[in-house]
Amino acid sequence: MSGLNNTLPAFPYGAVYFRKSNPPPEDWAQDYRTAAEDGMNIFRHWFIWSAIEVAPGEYDWADYDRQFDLAAEHGLKTIVAEMVALAPEWVYRKFPHARLETKDGQKIESHMHDSCVVGGKHGMCLDNADVKAAAGRFLRELVLRYKDHPGMGGYDVWNECGFLEDTCYCAATAEKFRDWLKKKYGDLRTLGKAWYRYSFAGWEDVTPPRILGPYPDTLDWLEFRVVNAYEQMRWRVELIRSLDQKNPIAAHGIATSFSKMATTGTDDWRAAAEVDSYGYTWGSSRHGDEPWKQFHAVDLVRASSRGKPFWHAEAYAGPLWLQPNVLNRPRDDGRIARPNDIRYWNLVSFMNGASGLLYLRWRPLLDGPLFGAFGPYGMDGSRTDRSEMVRQIGQWATAPAQQRLWQSRPVKGNVGIVYVPETQFHTVALHGSAEYYTQSMQGVYQGFFDNNIQADWVHIEDIAGYDFLYLPFPVMLSQATANKLRNWVEAGGSLVIEGCPGYFGDRGRVGAVQPNLGLDEVLGVRESYVEFTPDLLGDLKFNVCGQPVWGGVYLQAYRPTTGTPVGWYNDGQVAAVDHTVGRGKTRVIGTMAGVGYAAHPQNRSATFFAGLLDFAGKQQHVTSSEPRIKARLHAGAGGVYLWVANPVRQPLPVHLKLSERWGPFSTGQSLRGAQAAVKGRSIALVAPARDVTVIRLE
Repeated sequence: MSGLNNTLPAFPYGAVYFRKSNPPPEDWAQDYRTAAEDGMNIFRHWFIWSAIEVAPGEYDWADYDRQFDLAAEHGLKTIVAEMVALAPEWVYRKFPHARLETKDGQKIESHMHDSCVVGGKHGMCLDNADVKAAAGRFLRELVLRYKDHPGMGGYDVWNECGFLEDTCYCAATAEKFRDWLKKKYGDLRTLGKAWYRYSFAGWEDVTPPRILGPYPDTLDWLEFRVVNAYEQMRWRVELIRSLDQKNPIAAHGIATSFSKMATTGTDDWRAAAEVDSYGYTWGSSRHGDEPWKQFHAVDLVRASSRGKPFWHAEAYAGPLWLQPNVLNRPRDDGRIARPNDIRYWNLVSFMNGASGLLYLRWRPLLDGPLFGAFGPYGMDGSRTDRSEMVRQIGQWATAPAQQRLWQSRPVKGNVGIVYVPETQFHTVALHGSAEYYTQSMQGVYQGFFDNNIQADWVHIEDIAGYDFLYLPFPVMLSQATANKLRNWVEAGGSLVIEGCPGYFGDRGRVGAVQPNLGLDEVLGVRESYVEFTPDLLGDLKFNVCGQPVWGGVYLQAYRPTTGTPVGWYNDGQVAAVDHTVGRGKTRVIGTMAGVGYAAHPQNRSATFFAGLLDFAGKQQHVTSSEPRIKARLHAGAGGVYLWVANPVRQPLPVHLKLSERWGPFSTGQSLRGAQAAVKGRSIALVAPARDVTVIRLE
């Protein structure tokens, strides 16, 4: 953020506060005093277009002016969350053609937003020039009004970056789609041939597909929707930056690149690339409190930020009661946040690299279905046992004594799990959802996580930074991706790849030779048998180097050519083959071990994933004698730190051993949590219940 405002706190800590019409105006001054007394230094507010531009060119800034003035008075900084996604009611009347249109041809009406109880929610399409111009005028007025205010801290654009599924099919979006296709294919005949639609007589015959399938038109449409959405995000950012060159611009997503990118555009890598810093909404209240889930989400945002600072932009600190995605979930699965839950969740975010945190609410809403949810403070702004924990964590994280700690960052993982966007697009086109892809990605992560092996998420464009990769569910790959993988392996990389690699190539076309795209030479095999029967493969088991492993979804068996078989299905067919290519090596596994791991939580083969480090010739950073204890290392200008997380509700003794890359160390200073005995590369402690210990190693 070179050249930008450096008045943001070194460690931003606060909450989302004002979402009109809550909290009540009569409580604002007291709430700001309480927040400042409890160590908070930043608030974010929703600056809602539908609540501010009450008539064309007529703005009501009074409530927002007061927020800025209170921030300056109490030493807090303000993050302006622009909300042009909530359009004024008069915009719906004035530009009826610009309402979002579903694939069924329905125009979306203005409706209430659950999280702020204001109308105008998610109904207008910015592909329409007239609506985009109106939104731009609002953003211009917003920036010019507050950019020089002493309470100003920066901007947050496109809340929880993503769009509504199955939208937009309006005329303006269809025209933008045609323009995108013209750039990609050049002329109509080339497009018609690529799409297998040979009778396009004019560009007006080309329309977005409303019935999706595993065909080139669907793949192009899914990709276009994501590309177009991030062009709209870039427009926001560039407009704000043209008016304000001082204050930083941030954004935050929902850490669902592996499940919702192809359907709702939640691509964290694309989003983070557009802004100065990035972040994420995450709460175990919604997703479940299994330890791997929060780790995998924070690791995703750290990877997608590509070295930029990132925040836990919306953290949970209160109950979530009536939402459909939590009904019938028990209280202790994160649904009812307790003080120790807040402590553990926050510290896990810091453990995985977050360098700031804001709570989803400072105090709960009083209206709508989310009444009473999320906030650490009481319904009336009073302190609670949860807010006391919030105060303690904030004062620890923002203390001058911790400045050295935040100068070090999480070390690079032992293995990179590769994210290939086109694979997810094809999975959605073929199956109607990303479920198999999601299960595979997350299952592989769990396999490493359960061994305390740090696995980083790696975009296919970033693989040069790693020497060991695991590629889950590689069923559809472009030729360009296959070439990247080949070049990377030949240069010395170690690649483990799951079944049916590149079975579908560009445009979703099946290769006559399998593995496809030249990967047969890279992997040293030819396909001898294949089966696409996910309904029959739920109990598929195979072995690799004598270790039993679960598979699933698809089954591919091999005839080794230049490779060496190392795994077999129960019927004797070859299931896994090792191969040497150039200075690197590969292991192909003929089914989806990630899906198998995720689908069998009571009978897993975690040793299979641990053994992959031996295949790659690597040592894991930290081994743990207690499988429930997770440890991560941070290193950098601030020194070397060991973070030790205990997710369970009782203390656990643990012995940790560092790889030869780290140490030896003679002492360990506990910055929080337990005291530890440090000897060389061995660390012993009793990890406190539902807590994270931080140790400086010297």
